[in-house]
Formats: sequence, structure tokens, C-alpha cells
Amino acid sequence: MNMRDDISMKTDDVLKVELEVFRREHSDLDEAIRALQDRGTSDQLTLQRLKKQKLLLKDRIALIEDRLTPDIIA
Repeated sequence: MNMRDDISMKTDDVLKVELEVFRREHSDLDEAIRALQDRGTSDQLTLQRLKKQKLLLKDRIALIEDRLTPDIIA
């Protein structure tokens, strides 16, 4: 199922909850990536996987924010 289709069937309240969860997960991944990089002995494959997950979450967050933010015609 497409991400865009997935959010089209959800209410704004559900999307707001998911948005907070995704933001928290994004922040947690950022901390994990930073910790691995600071340690200096990080596994490059693991880092790439975490960065990819972080980018996917960023895309989901953007989609939900776009859906929740009303279009304003100036």
C-alpha cells in the first residue's frame, strides 16, 4: 500500500498521534546514529540502515503534516 493511500483513510486525530510517534522515532534514530558515529567503531551497514529509516520517517512526517495543514489561498 502506498504511503499516500495509507493516510487518506485516517482521521486527523489518528494522524496527529501518528505524527508525534513518528517524530519521536525520528529523534531516537538521530540519537542512535550520533552515538554510533561518536563511538568511532560503528558498522557502516548499520549506519546506512538507520539513516534510511530516518529518511523514510521524515517523508512520512512530511506527508502527514501536509495532510493536516489546510491549504490557504492568498
